[in-house]
Amino acid sequence: MRSMLSLSTVARIVAAAVIALGAVVADAAEPGTGAESQSAADDRLAQLRAEVLQDVDDRRDFIQRMVDSQFSFGELGFQEFETQRYLTGILEREGFEIELGTAGMPSGWLARWGSGRPVIALGSDVDGIPKSSQVPGVAYRQPQIEGAPSHGEGHNSGQAVNIAAALAVKEIMEREGIPGTLLIWPGIAEEQLGGKAYFVRAGVFDDVDIVLYSHVSSAMTTAWGDSRGNGMVSVEYTFAGESAHGAGDPWNGRSALDAVELMNIGWNFRREHLRIQQRSHYVISDGGDQPNVVPSTASVWYFFRESDYDNIMRMWRIGDAMAEGAAKMTDTTVTSRVLGAAWPQHHNRVIAETMFTHIQRVGMPDWSEDDQRFARAVQKMLGVEEQGLLTRAQEDLDGAERIPDNERRGGGSDDIGDISWVVPTATLRFPSNIPGGPGHNWNKSIAMATPIAHKGATAGAKVQALTLLDFVLRPELVQQAQAYFENQTQDRQYTTFLRPQDEPAIWLNRDIMERFKPQLEELYYDETRYDTYLEQLGIEYPQFEPQD
Repeated sequence: MRSMLSLSTVARIVAAAVIALGAVVADAAEPGTGAESQSAADDRLAQLRAEVLQDVDDRRDFIQRMVDSQFSFGELGFQEFETQRYLTGILEREGFEIELGTAGMPSGWLARWGSGRPVIALGSDVDGIPKSSQVPGVAYRQPQIEGAPSHGEGHNSGQAVNIAAALAVKEIMEREGIPGTLLIWPGIAEEQLGGKAYFVRAGVFDDVDIVLYSHVSSAMTTAWGDSRGNGMVSVEYTFAGESAHGAGDPWNGRSALDAVELMNIGWNFRREHLRIQQRSHYVISDGGDQPNVVPSTASVWYFFRESDYDNIMRMWRIGDAMAEGAAKMTDTTVTSRVLGAAWPQHHNRVIAETMFTHIQRVGMPDWSEDDQRFARAVQKMLGVEEQGLLTRAQEDLDGAERIPDNERRGGGSDDIGDISWVVPTATLRFPSNIPGGPGHNWNKSIAMATPIAHKGATAGAKVQALTLLDFVLRPELVQQAQAYFENQTQDRQYTTFLRPQDEPAIWLNRDIMERFKPQLEELYYDETRYDTYLEQLGIEYPQFEPQD
């Protein structure tokens, strides 16, 4: 568990930031009253905010290239190596110190710049979705590579938001001699909920004061307090039996696949009698080799989701009991391993309120008529409301310190939850995708290398940069965020779902990426030859019908 900052540390943060802000306003006003000095400081802060906004706007082509490049890599969780190479290369050229292989994940990395406090970490996910390959910029189904992965949630956009924001603020910090440390980190294997708990266990956030997280959306929003989604634990059960000829002497075999099927039958009967807040789902990850050989091994991979730690653990215990029962019925043995975990999320009110003021300041992107026509065409294809792209940013800040359990109805998970319980954290959702349609699906790839994604990421970077600048220059915000966090964790303490023997599931998706990478490599974006990925693909945006 991360300890709170000591009073002496907070005092050093305050003193450093006050000195820094005093330095940047020294040329703005002659000595005078306190009110005059405060007015000069406010004016100077407003000037710096305007400078940051212009800086991010000037980086819009840089943002576009980052979004398009990551889209073209199409990498799945734990295999994000091209993404690692590309992003760390950018950050190293900008003076960041790079660490590779963080927390036992070969595709993991950290990028650190600056010194002193506050230490502010910016993170976003980088992995894709299986079988979501789709040509971007066309309003119809057309895989780039049949069966291949792609960015069917839009995780190719978040790091562009964070890096552009960090570089804009870094320029001011360098010029003005402002203390502080920027740490940029990736959400590895978020779709497996496989990375962030290991970052926490490895101590990545032990010295961090604030976390600014970003995630793609179709709107520009943030929130504070408890999330209405669920936490979860991801567990794979592997049964071991004895092989035999499926026709010649099946009586000599003990089918591990029978055990998997019996476990699943038991769970499906039991789910009626679980709480309404729960979500549970599974895939058979190993179903044997061929029908005429009794499977000597078989595995099933479960997600157990619930609204709090105790109920997640209860579901896990039920799953363990069913696995043991299935093993007894089939005279097999069973072992299990954790493949991922996510605590229920709780976002910091002070950070979210600060972020919200900048959401209102920046607003939504200025969508073109082509953008709107394209969005409505995609929505029509999907059979959802043809509302086009949203044009109004969040008007009211949502939040509740605690959501009563009887008001929860369950939902998805994100392992940012683990981080939100060890350091003050908030999430910016930025508008780089089209409203409507199922998630984790090829349709969510359609917009992710188009002007919609580029404009949404640029707007998100502006909000993220302004929020970052405030926490660098306003030490009282760091103190207030820490005070909220202390109250948040008074009676709810973080306990990891990871067991001592659990290690990152770095083998996941390896075979899939080895299969598709040669084809994907042929489609990598070449930013030295083409202004955009759509140009490289020969797509005349927006495209509504297949071209001969």
